[in-house]
Amino acid sequence: MNDTDGRGGASPAAVALIVARLYRQLAQASADDLNLTYAQLSALARIEQLGPIRLGELAAIEQVAAPTLTRTVRPLAEAGLIGKAPDPSDGRSWLVSIHEEGRALLGRIRRERAELLARRMTRLTPPQREALTAALPVLELLLTEGPPPPGVPRPTG
Repeated sequence: MNDTDGRGGASPAAVALIVARLYRQLAQASADDLNLTYAQLSALARIEQLGPIRLGELAAIEQVAAPTLTRTVRPLAEAGLIGKAPDPSDGRSWLVSIHEEGRALLGRIRRERAELLARRMTRLTPPQREALTAALPVLELLLTEGPPPPGVPRPTG
């Protein structure tokens, strides 16, 4: 695989491969004894962040269909990680919120993943740590869609 884009920058394929490998290693490092899927962990974290929240709103945020989200959160409720309650403003809707068990699980997973990264980062030289720190805002830009910043040409072809 070519790891540059022909203009001296990292190729999208190289970035995707590294991010996927790092995520897989982080996921394996956390002792998730419930074997939650990526979608379930993502939903649980969003519920922690935004809850109580309607399932339809959560589905839109997670960019999945409502029936898909319902299947995703069912095991979370069955495991006691989240709870569902009728929406007081709309009796036809349900609100989901995180339980203390869900918070504890997310906290443990985050701790275990951070510990793995901390161990790995001790191998970096000071300039490498500075480069990683400088790259964080750039990586964060990759988390969202949107127009390029002013002065950056749109990719073609």
